[in-house]
Amino acid sequence: MSGRFAPVLVVLAALALVPLFVSSNVALNFLKVALMLALAGTGWNLLGGYGGQFSFGHAVFFGTGAYAAAVLQVRFGINPWAAFAAGIALGAAVGLAIGWLTFRAGLRGSYFALVTLAFAEVARIIASVWPLTGAGAGILIPLQVGFPTLQFASRAEGFWFVLALVGAAMLLVRAIEGQRFGACLVAVRENEDAARALGVDVLAVKLSAITLSGAITASAGGFYAQTFLYLDAGIAYGPWISVEALLTAIVGGIGTVWGPLIGALVLQALSELGKELGGDAPGLGLVLFGAVLILVVRFAPQGIVGLARSLRPGRLARG
Repeated sequence: MSGRFAPVLVVLAALALVPLFVSSNVALNFLKVALMLALAGTGWNLLGGYGGQFSFGHAVFFGTGAYAAAVLQVRFGINPWAAFAAGIALGAAVGLAIGWLTFRAGLRGSYFALVTLAFAEVARIIASVWPLTGAGAGILIPLQVGFPTLQFASRAEGFWFVLALVGAAMLLVRAIEGQRFGACLVAVRENEDAARALGVDVLAVKLSAITLSGAITASAGGFYAQTFLYLDAGIAYGPWISVEALLTAIVGGIGTVWGPLIGALVLQALSELGKELGGDAPGLGLVLFGAVLILVVRFAPQGIVGLARSLRPGRLARG
C-alpha cells in the first residue's frame, strides 16, 4: 500500500464502519449530505484550489449531472446506472466546453469566476422553461427501490455509495498530487506566465482540470437526483451548490485532499445548528456560513487543514 494513499484509505475504511455502529437516520442523513457536499467541493477544489481558477458557477456541473441522470431515466427509459454514468460524462463535456470558450479567450481571475456564474444562471433559466426538464414543475423520478434502479433501500446503502464516490475522488486528487500534471496545476496557480515560460502547456492543463472538476461535481448531482428523486431548476442549477462547493474547500483547506471533506462536515454541522437555533427563521445558516468564512479568512487563510498543520507540523506535514 502506497504511503501516499494509506491515510485516505484508512479514513475511508473508518467512515465505512459508521453505519454498523450508528443506526440513527438523522445522523446518517447528516453524513450523506455532508459527503455529497464534500464530493462537489472536491471537484471545485481541483480546479480552484490546485489550479487557481476560482469558479462561482459549479452549479452548472452539478445540475448537468443531476438532470442527465433524471431525464435519461424518466424521458428515455435508460438504465439508471447508465444514466448516472452519462451524467458524469456530460458534466466533463460541459467542463471542457466552458474551459475551451473561456481559457482560449484568456479569461482568468474575477473574469473567469463571473463567466462561470453566468453559465450556471443561463443553464438555470433554460431548465426552468424547457419541457424536457419539466420546466417550472421540475422532474420526478419514480420510486423503485432496488440495486438495478440505483435507489437505496436504506440510508446506510446511500451512505456507502456516496462514500465510495468521495473516496474515488479523493484518491484521484491524491494521485494527481504526485504526478507531473499536479505540479503543472500548481505552477499555473502560482504564476501562469512563468509556467508557460517553463514549457507548461497552460491551456491543456486548465482544460484537463476543468474537465475532471466537471465530472466529479456532476457525480454529486447524480447522487442528489438518485437520493431525493426530484429536481427543479432552482435545486439543480441554483447558487446554493456553487456557494457550498467553494466554501467547503476554503473553510476546510484550499488545495488539499482533506479540505473539502473537513469543510463539508463543518458547514453541514453549522447548517443543522442554524436550523436548531433559528427554527423557521430564514437565512440563519447563511449568516453562520458568512461568520465562519470571515473567521477563516482572517485567522486561518489556509483553512482548517492549514491551521492544523501550523499547530502540529510534525504529524500533519504530509496532509
